[in-house]
Amino acid sequence: MNIDLKTRSDDLELLLCVVDSGGFSAAAEILDIQVARVSRSVSKIETQLGVTILTRTTRRIELTEEGRKFVSSIRVALQSLQMAENEIIARGELPAGRLRVNAASPFIFHQLIPLIQAFKVAYPDIELELRSNESFIDLIENRTDVAIRIGKLEDSTLHAKALGKSPLYIVASPEYITKRGVPKQPQDLKHHDIIGFSDIKSLNKWPIKGGEPIVPTLTASNGETIRQLALSGNGIACLSGFMVHQDIASGALMTLLNSYRLLNTDREQISAVFYQSSSVAKRVTAFLDFIKPKLKLE
Repeated sequence: MNIDLKTRSDDLELLLCVVDSGGFSAAAEILDIQVARVSRSVSKIETQLGVTILTRTTRRIELTEEGRKFVSSIRVALQSLQMAENEIIARGELPAGRLRVNAASPFIFHQLIPLIQAFKVAYPDIELELRSNESFIDLIENRTDVAIRIGKLEDSTLHAKALGKSPLYIVASPEYITKRGVPKQPQDLKHHDIIGFSDIKSLNKWPIKGGEPIVPTLTASNGETIRQLALSGNGIACLSGFMVHQDIASGALMTLLNSYRLLNTDREQISAVFYQSSSVAKRVTAFLDFIKPKLKLE
């Protein structure tokens, strides 16, 4: 039986754990993940192969004939993969292979792209693939190895590495302020043009004391577009320091309502999330250890 290359090693490792532990609940407990996550992975493999691998009863699971052949094949394949990786680590060779990184487009533009050239010099055999999404994604469905997430993490099935915090700033261009004046208190914002997010409404809750929920007069789907709109004098925006700190330093944007800002909110957190797959672990570690000390988040 041929192994479908579209089947991810993460799902195959979950299947082996189910077989070896004797059930979905036992596997979930061993791996410290939800039973539903285990069940989805096995169902996904069966769908891709077009065969039933496991027969399920109320008390136990059993391998079908096709399942026994498949599990035998993938056990050998995964062991070979692990041995190959261990040999590379033992020889001290640099990690190699594809690494798929996902982040919001502003983070890619302002934080990752300036580091890519140096990273390629340090790790010439890692083939980077950068993808942008403005909202949280499912790593397996989107074939992603590591994702950079901004805000509080909710998915406990993922491994996470904190990359730091990036404070939020209320900003506008000097041209806009010259025309419309400086808002002295949060209530003044209702008399101004407000640039907000169109798709993720929670990002329109600004971290300021005593402020009413803001109502955007102009919206965009991602932070970089909002930044460009603010730079062009279209209104007031709330953006992370990692994308506007240079604009503030150069005077292209002014910070507003500083005395009303709430600090250390959930939206300041920046983390990398990933599944602990042995096939890409060394690449993920190399990438995160390289970028973390070089990020400019404030």
